[in-house]
Amino acid sequence: MKIGIVGLGLIGGSLAKAIKKNTDEICYGLDINRTTIAAALSQEAIDGEIDLDGLERCDIVMICLYPQQTIDFINENKQRFKKGGIVIDTCGVKGTIVAAAEKVLADEGVRFLGCHPMAGREFSGFAYSVDNLFEKASFIMTPTDNTPMSAVKEISKLAYNIGFAKCVVSSPEEHDEVIAFTSQLAHVVSSAYIKSPSLMKQAGFSAGSFKDLTRVAKLNEDMWTTLFIMNKKPLVSEISHIIKCLEDYRDAIDGEDYQRLSSLLKEGRELKEISNAAQRQ
Repeated sequence: MKIGIVGLGLIGGSLAKAIKKNTDEICYGLDINRTTIAAALSQEAIDGEIDLDGLERCDIVMICLYPQQTIDFINENKQRFKKGGIVIDTCGVKGTIVAAAEKVLADEGVRFLGCHPMAGREFSGFAYSVDNLFEKASFIMTPTDNTPMSAVKEISKLAYNIGFAKCVVSSPEEHDEVIAFTSQLAHVVSSAYIKSPSLMKQAGFSAGSFKDLTRVAKLNEDMWTTLFIMNKKPLVSEISHIIKCLEDYRDAIDGEDYQRLSSLLKEGRELKEISNAAQRQ
């Protein structure tokens, strides 16, 4: 099988390396950065480079670009993909992408499946890609009623072969609602937390808690701005909820309400324990 990867950044580069490490599939790369292509070839992360015309030779095309770039690339090259082939994306928001891509490609005889590999690092670019990024990670697929199940089966098999630990099937809507909480809210909170006027005083006073809470503040603002706005309704809802929770903590502390504060902290601990238990099942 021939696989084409469009965009050899952190995710695209890591997918290429994982494919070459764990499968016998032929992997091609397409990237506008010549240095990136040269690095991918020298590291044998890809078997060769393709141009836009080479997309029609690929049984599967993985588009690993920013959300709007993904939409633009599909629209501009919809007639170049292999008839009967599969195109997937790797964006962190699914509703907008699926709505923009699915029918456009179906009209060209191409199967589209919205996907989201749940892995990443604080760094971006091919230089930081690794062949084990997806070990122990989940691979989310968001088929619709119009998605051929053959595409889900083929991509699921490939994901496991690449090294993903689990494949999760979700609707685009459910994906965006849950990801607003599990990923996007965490990035918003981390970015806001690090803006404290006490930040520059933390040296010597910080340990694991500070490191954990600030890790994802080091983000790509261009990509995350687009992701947040494309998913604004569920994300705004999550932000509003955490603001209300923080106000409850603030008021209990400010009012020296020991019983209320203890109760709030207990609720948080118990929810974490329940969540941990559910994940182990």
